[in-house]
Amino acid sequence: MGNIQLLDFVLASSGLLMMLAYHFWLIHRIIKHPTRTVIGVNAINRRFWVQAMMEDASKNGVLAVQTLRNNIMASTLLASTAIMLSSLIAVLMTGGNGDRSMWIVFGAKSELFFSIKFFLILVCFLVAFLLNVQSIRYYSHASILINVPFKKMYQNVHHHQLTSEYVARTVNKGSYFWSLGLRAFYFSFPLLLWIFGPIPMFLSCFFLVFMLYFLDVTFEFGWAVAACNEEDEDEEMGRVN
Repeated sequence: MGNIQLLDFVLASSGLLMMLAYHFWLIHRIIKHPTRTVIGVNAINRRFWVQAMMEDASKNGVLAVQTLRNNIMASTLLASTAIMLSSLIAVLMTGGNGDRSMWIVFGAKSELFFSIKFFLILVCFLVAFLLNVQSIRYYSHASILINVPFKKMYQNVHHHQLTSEYVARTVNKGSYFWSLGLRAFYFSFPLLLWIFGPIPMFLSCFFLVFMLYFLDVTFEFGWAVAACNEEDEDEEMGRVN
């Protein structure tokens, strides 16, 4: 029994560490090389989109608000799903009186381990709910700020840049919280499989990291930026010569 619990602990810890290590690496890559990640490229493009929408609010205001409303609806759907699943997990934790050891394929079958598993799943869904609520908050602020007629209110170009940059940061914060809420759902999948044993949980962590790598990393935009930089350098050298 002790060897089984040790295997459960080792495989579960290894799977979670694998997920955490991948996301720490992803955060470092987003900060240092944003053009080589999908999140970084999308953040850059959102800044350009906000500037384009705010150049002429009379023409682009409806389009901007409609786009942000779609994002609010997506965050609302994830938040509602997370709180519903949290309620379901809470019911299973408090009302599960049957023999749940039959669910386990291979691993520890004590009630303590079941409580730990359900508690981690519950925390995961609650974190997803809170992150998506924050996403709704920032998107709601951005839907108002993006229609500010800053060209009429301010004559200083520096104020224009500050206003558009602030709105772009607000939109990006909403998107970051939405991405984090979605990652919480990703983390819940291995935890759900952990109910059936540590082996399915570890394998799901491995395949999930493998899948997320191809969804998060991109090299096309980085190559395009490098090519543009080389063209600019060639043009400058031609002018000097």
